[in-house]
Amino acid sequence: MNRSYVVQILMPKETGKGEPVSKEWFDKFLQKLTDEFGGATSYIRAPAKGLWRSGDTTERDDIAVVEVMAAKLAPEFWRSLRERLERELSQEEIVIRAQEIIAL
Repeated sequence: MNRSYVVQILMPKETGKGEPVSKEWFDKFLQKLTDEFGGATSYIRAPAKGLWRSGDTTERDDIAVVEVMAAKLAPEFWRSLRERLERELSQEEIVIRAQEIIAL
């Protein structure tokens, strides 16, 4: 049985400096993922609300979910991408997670 994975990137809609991430930046990012994996799906128009505790305060973010299907996980690729996104978007942490796909 061939394994494949769906990889989700939880992308902030604003940088850590409070500036909106531009549509052009998202479009280029999706194109790079499409070039690398043959396709990408984004849920940008209906952003999710993220809340989390940080010490005594509650932090919040509007996020977009970007998904790709990959035949292999390649953790070093995803780690490098996560680090680059954190730098470019001035974020402490960007979550990239993967799940194995079970074809039904």
